[in-house]
Amino acid sequence: MRITLLGLLIWVFSFACYAQSSKTGNWFVYFGNQKISPKINFHNEIQYRNYNLIGDINQLLIRVGIGYDLSKNNNNLLLGYGYIQSHFYDSTQENKYHTNEHRIFQQYITKTISSGYYFLHRFRLEERFIPNDLQYRFRYFLSVNKPLNNKTMQPKTIYASAYNEIFVNTANQLFDRNRIYGGVGYVFHKDIKAEFGFMMQSTLKKNQQQFQVTLFNNFSY
Repeated sequence: MRITLLGLLIWVFSFACYAQSSKTGNWFVYFGNQKISPKINFHNEIQYRNYNLIGDINQLLIRVGIGYDLSKNNNNLLLGYGYIQSHFYDSTQENKYHTNEHRIFQQYITKTISSGYYFLHRFRLEERFIPNDLQYRFRYFLSVNKPLNNKTMQPKTIYASAYNEIFVNTANQLFDRNRIYGGVGYVFHKDIKAEFGFMMQSTLKKNQQQFQVTLFNNFSY
């Protein structure tokens, strides 16, 4: 297991070293999901995204939503709202301006476990209220977690994590972006875990690299 963990850490930090040749950002992410009844959950998240490791804000993103379990812990429908403040540099690359975006989104999440791998599929439709415009976007997210020192995702478990997410617009240019991520996480409590990883984001215009530090807070009913 130690050899596997060492290999994963080398893999993550090799991406980080590669990214030092370009401007590498950092995302601090909090995901919360609290049960308010046996079937209903409250989703809440905050993401603070930087152009560099810290201090040069790129985006502030806040999402909330109410979900309903179609089956216990495995299939969930959710209706949510998001506020996104994005900061951009002008042509001089010295001055910044910002825009505010409001989103309504609908999503379906399904989870499965197979041969010790924890899979999550998320299908999301977004209505994006951008200044003077309304845009629609579809997102498909697939993640997998693999416990390394235990058979299940119980407390004190170290695990490997990976995901890929593709974004598709409904008009104009269909392909919006793709994100691929790899990292290592630790389960502190049955409802609390944290991850550190590296993500590469590709668009038609450019590629970006980000470190990602994530805290998950999922309290059961």
